[in-house]
Amino acid sequence: MSFRAFRRPQGNIQQQRQPGASEKLTLVNAQKTKIHHRIWRVAFLLLICPATGHPVLQTLSGVGIGGSIPIVFSYFSEFLAQEKRGEHLSWLSMFWMIGGIYASAMAWAIIPHYGWSFQMGSAYQFHSWRVFVLVCAFPSVFAIGALNTMPESPRFYLENGKHDEAWMVLKQVHDTNMRAKGHPERVFSVTQIKTIKQEDELVEIQSETGTWYHRWMIRILNLSQQVWANFHQCFAPEYRRITLMMMAVWFTMSFSYYGLTVWFPDMIKHLQNIDYASRTKYFSNERVISFNFNFTLENQVHKNGEYQNDKFIGLKLKSVIFEDSLFKDCYFEDITSSNTFFKNCTFIATMFYNTDLFDYKFINSRILNSTFLHSKEGCQLDFSDDINNAYMIYFVSFLGTLAVLPGNIVSALLMDKIGRLRMLAGSSVMSCISCFFLFFGNSESAMIALLCLFGGVSIASWNALDVLTVELYPSDKRTTAFGFLNALCKLAAVLGISIFTSFVGVAKAVPILLASAALALGSFLALKLPETRGQVLQ
Repeated sequence: MSFRAFRRPQGNIQQQRQPGASEKLTLVNAQKTKIHHRIWRVAFLLLICPATGHPVLQTLSGVGIGGSIPIVFSYFSEFLAQEKRGEHLSWLSMFWMIGGIYASAMAWAIIPHYGWSFQMGSAYQFHSWRVFVLVCAFPSVFAIGALNTMPESPRFYLENGKHDEAWMVLKQVHDTNMRAKGHPERVFSVTQIKTIKQEDELVEIQSETGTWYHRWMIRILNLSQQVWANFHQCFAPEYRRITLMMMAVWFTMSFSYYGLTVWFPDMIKHLQNIDYASRTKYFSNERVISFNFNFTLENQVHKNGEYQNDKFIGLKLKSVIFEDSLFKDCYFEDITSSNTFFKNCTFIATMFYNTDLFDYKFINSRILNSTFLHSKEGCQLDFSDDINNAYMIYFVSFLGTLAVLPGNIVSALLMDKIGRLRMLAGSSVMSCISCFFLFFGNSESAMIALLCLFGGVSIASWNALDVLTVELYPSDKRTTAFGFLNALCKLAAVLGISIFTSFVGVAKAVPILLASAALALGSFLALKLPETRGQVLQ
């Protein structure tokens, strides 16, 4: 008995109709997906819920999303008719936006509501953001269940020698398409399956001599060699120019789009902070003795105060700062604070019970003969904005995502009519022009309107770019190329976000000029790519 680990040969299918059929149907190189399950990683496509801050969870979420996107587009393209491929791939892209609308709507509806949170005893707090993460996981659970109804890739079946299963999937696709076209009587028949010459040597490991980890090491090594070979083939002479051009277009698009979409909410928040700071109340030289504080203190600065034998019970502190103040024989109980700090303060014989006043909130302060009992535990989110500002931030995110939907629909309907290159270049030029209107955005409403405008006109270029990437590469390189370009896209996004956000409140012209230049360069390079409308997938 032996264990075999090898790279499967590539193959194609030639399919002919029986005599009397009016057309000849050809399927070439169904997409290569080296997974033995039903591409369940597509479930992470709708996993828009953020990880809870733990690096391991964030990494797993990123691997799930990043690994599923190339497979989703490559897999879906196997089942699409040539004349409708661009339209349906654009509809697929729209569901990413629908997931974004769902996530932003849930954030707007749940996170700002402090009433969603609750306590377990006096120690643990379950905040509203945890409810948001739970709700955002529901689509992923639904997607995993829905995958059981999806057929496996015909290419995968053929590469594993399952010709009967591949035949059944292709027959199902054919019959469905013929019924949709009004020709249910047409019969599907595969008369010949051709497999090209096997290029790789078969590696055999005798189970009597090899251990399980030895066999797994061979399999991992073989898989790594496959990945590297596919990646290297993307830079072969016949694909080198296309790959380099696509890298440039993906990079410029991602740099400008993600940089601006993150810069917009930060600018709005900056404008809100300016307005919030202008309404700050200042108190100085207060002397309060034997007073009960049982109400909310918000957006206040107290300097050189003296508080003796005072009780702070059931108090909420929002954006409150105490500076150079004395607290003597005071009692703090059940305190909830956000963006609250004690600077250069002195606490003498003071009791803290069930509060969230942790060490980092005492800056250069002295604490003498004081006691902390039953401090609140759990993840303490520090909401620095008031509830109205929190509503505004999530509402802006919801509007920005919703504004993309019309552009997605228009691009899907026009993709196969005007072509991929015109769609990509035209959308990039319109996005570049919309950037210049940002110079006039000096208020919250103006920035929101410009965010919606930019998102609505730029989404068409993303759809066209996805379709181009699928159609420019043959099936054995398509997923690898898509994954590589998508990874480059994320690197450009990180770079754009880092650069753009560093200019918030400093200079508005720099992000605008950078985004405009990147979009102009991307639209110019896009015109140098070959048009793929009407092209048969290789």
